[in-house]
Amino acid sequence: MASQPSDPWRTLVGETLCHSPWLSVERETIATPTRPQGVEWIVARRPKAAVVAPRTPEGHYALIRQERLPVRREIWEFPAGQVEGAFTAESVRQTACRELGEEAGLSCPGGLISLGILFSSPGFTDECCHLFLADGVLPAPELLQRDANESIHEVRFFAPEELRRAIADGEINDANTMACFARLVASGLFLRA
Repeated sequence: MASQPSDPWRTLVGETLCHSPWLSVERETIATPTRPQGVEWIVARRPKAAVVAPRTPEGHYALIRQERLPVRREIWEFPAGQVEGAFTAESVRQTACRELGEEAGLSCPGGLISLGILFSSPGFTDECCHLFLADGVLPAPELLQRDANESIHEVRFFAPEELRRAIADGEINDANTMACFARLVASGLFLRA
């Protein structure tokens, strides 16, 4: 969608350097409120995503251990995935539920609580992650349907203090997971009422 001329944030010139279904790298000259003549930048464009912090009725959090090729290690993280098709409030919620089922084999009959958004690395990407708490998740192994490009090795349930300690000790270092944790703590939702 083209920016309106009155928009102080608009692309003046753009060129696609690389494109895949998951990522597009663009060289753009972008006008800003303080630089209306524009500044050249390389931007990695990504579809919107959903990250879901699954919490059991007992108050434990489910994380998956997944291979991450760019960092060449297995890491613990909350289930997450990109929104497929048109982005709407409903499609991002459907993505959160889909990823919860496909990656962790869990369902969320209690629904989702929005924890806001996260810009994962705004210096080079427009990636926007919508964060959710899925409270009262239940086992649903029939939903497991791992993507061929993923290598998820384990689903583990962390007690709240165990999760806090794993983050503090650097055992968990995924930005999406740490952002969900921070929002849960800051909003008073981390411990089950």
